Amino acid sequence: MENSEKIMARVYIMGRDHLVPSGLTIMKAMEYVGYKFIRGAGCRGGFCGACATIYRMKNDYKLRVALACQETVKDGMFLAQIPFTPANKVIYDLDQLSPTVSVFLELYPEVAKCVSCNTCTKACPQDLEVMDYVQASLRGDFEKVAFLSFDCISCGLCAMRCPAEIAPHRIAELARRLYGKYIMPRAQHVEKRIKEIETGKYDEEVKKLMSIGLNELKKLYVEREIEK
Repeated sequence: MENSEKIMARVYIMGRDHLVPSGLTIMKAMEYVGYKFIRGAGCRGGFCGACATIYRMKNDYKLRVALACQETVKDGMFLAQIPFTPANKVIYDLDQLSPTVSVFLELYPEVAKCVSCNTCTKACPQDLEVMDYVQASLRGDFEKVAFLSFDCISCGLCAMRCPAEIAPHRIAELARRLYGKYIMPRAQHVEKRIKEIETGKYDEEVKKLMSIGLNELKKLYVEREIEK
């Protein structure tokens, strides 16, 4: 086989088979065969959670999940794109809530049905310990929920796979909001910087940056001193 010859993979998209070059992401493979992404495309190159995808492999009953911008196609892959993730999201006023153990059960009572099957963790494209933070929410451990779910992108794949019909990403979102508002120590350096901005300390520097050209801005950005 010549080096220039592409190795092709047969994939099935919405029930129709296509040959696509191996190594393409699911998203790029779908575009290769003519699909146009109108929604669910997101950032197209990283974890934003917009392109949740479900698929199966040929002769394998197991239902798999992935982000289309990250997962590469495999020969014999059956793909189905989903436009959104159906998951219950409770509307609440954060100012009217308090970080108590009962808040999760009041707003998301289904969390009590968690059977610790770990399906949510296996479905997470970020490799988060989803089951662990769901269990932590039942104990009222806001710090642990916030820490374990910090990199959650709310793609909803955990909710799609949960047999107890729990939406772990919604619970994590609530926990992080309450933790940030009521428990986490206030960042004094942020308040200091806000006061400096309000007093006009950086006005001249901002005016200077606004007046220079794009190439010089790029040069300043590349050569900037990065805090360790």
